[in-house]
Amino acid sequence: MILLTPELRIRLLANGRQRDVDHVPVVKFFNPLGEGVWLATELDPDGDIMFGLADIGDPEIGSFSLLEMTSVRLPFGMGIERDILFATDQPLSVWAEASRQAGSIRAAERILSSAARSRRVGA
Repeated sequence: MILLTPELRIRLLANGRQRDVDHVPVVKFFNPLGEGVWLATELDPDGDIMFGLADIGDPEIGSFSLLEMTSVRLPFGMGIERDILFATDQPLSVWAEASRQAGSIRAAERILSSAARSRRVGA
C-alpha cells in the first residue's frame, strides 16, 4: 500500500509551512498486527519527517519518519498501513488529550467517533 498519496502529501506539506497552528490530522497510519498508530498533521519539505501524534504504547506528540514506516516488515508480508477511511474534524490537541486520557489513540478514536455521531444526531 502507498502510505502517502500525492493529495495527502500536498496537504501535509502545506500544513508544514504553517507554524503555530493546531492542525487537524490529515492521515492515520497503523500496524495491522499490533501496537502502533500514528496521526500525521505535517510533513517537512524533505518528504520524510512527519509531525503528529504517535502511539507505540504511550501516545505522544512528536516527529516520526515516513521512510522508517515504509521499511517496517511484519509477518505475512505485511507492513504499516494507511487507514483509508480515517476522517476527523478535531485538531491534534484534542486527539492528544483524548489519547492521554483514554490511554491510546485507538481508544480515543472510539470516544471521539461516538461524540461526533452524537453531535450529528442532535443537530
